[in-house]
Amino acid sequence: MALIPFYKPTLRRKDMDAVLQTMVDERIGPGERKNAFLKEFCAQVGAQGGIVVRSFPQALRNALLLCQLPQGSTIGVSALSPQIYATIAEELGYHLELGDIDPEHGCLSVYEAKRLVEAGCSALLIHEPMCQIPHLADYRQFGVRVIEDISQSFASAYDDQVAGSWGDLILCSFEEDSVISTAGGAALVYKNEQDGVLLRRLFKPLQEFEELPDLNAALGIIQLAGLDEHIAKRREFHALFSKALLKTQHKLYGIGNIDFQPNGYGFCVILDSKAEEAIKFANKYQVSAKKTFSESLIKPFLDCFDLYPNAIPPALRSLSLPIYPFLKQSDVELLMKVISHLP
Repeated sequence: MALIPFYKPTLRRKDMDAVLQTMVDERIGPGERKNAFLKEFCAQVGAQGGIVVRSFPQALRNALLLCQLPQGSTIGVSALSPQIYATIAEELGYHLELGDIDPEHGCLSVYEAKRLVEAGCSALLIHEPMCQIPHLADYRQFGVRVIEDISQSFASAYDDQVAGSWGDLILCSFEEDSVISTAGGAALVYKNEQDGVLLRRLFKPLQEFEELPDLNAALGIIQLAGLDEHIAKRREFHALFSKALLKTQHKLYGIGNIDFQPNGYGFCVILDSKAEEAIKFANKYQVSAKKTFSESLIKPFLDCFDLYPNAIPPALRSLSLPIYPFLKQSDVELLMKVISHLP
């Protein structure tokens, strides 16, 4: 018997029909559908405008260039940020400085953000992992550019604060495992039109080669149209899994307040045991599982408890389990059973 897949794209017949229509219209390159998708995404996150491109590294590269930092500048990030941040930053001649996470929301803590800026960081790149958003964190108070990556937090909310509320520039990936998938691609959007003027100038020379094709954008449009339904299903499963976890000694990663509405991108557990044992247990019952932060930037510093006391426990003992709208009822019941008996 095969394992329950770790993720499955939210694709229905009408999503396929939308892509087919672009082929019938012979409009598969960047065009009207790309523009419509960008406009709707901007409306969702409260942005003035932006670009949608074919890959997340392209979006991140443009975001960093838009900050106009001098060569050799340092950018502050959380220790649990993905390796791709370092790859693109180093390519542009920048350096990353790691900060610890806030134990409540799992993103870069405000205290650490202040320390990083005082130490010379010229910008902050905020990673929001596993549905989390930095509730009540005011990163802009430190006077540097703030780039917010909502790839894993898009549509998460706490009261009137939603993903995308904390950055001057907003990044969002649309990969196969994303909440909104265009089968690859990403958005970079801005809150201030002054950024729009500069972005258009920076992006124009490569625009025809980097913009998201209509073939992909058609997927994004139809998925944004069904976003409320998909998020409701993800939240339903997240709530069921969280309730099952209460039967164990383990803890949910991030915000536990009832007012928090996660987007259900992922279900992440901080274990009171070794992750390898829990993964073996889950696999025994045909459930996929993996360590959540095994490839994050903290990897070379897992013995630096004095620097990253909040980030190291999830880096060592976090576990992610499948959660997506197309989980069958039998799969949901099996997942709840496995979660409630995690060793």
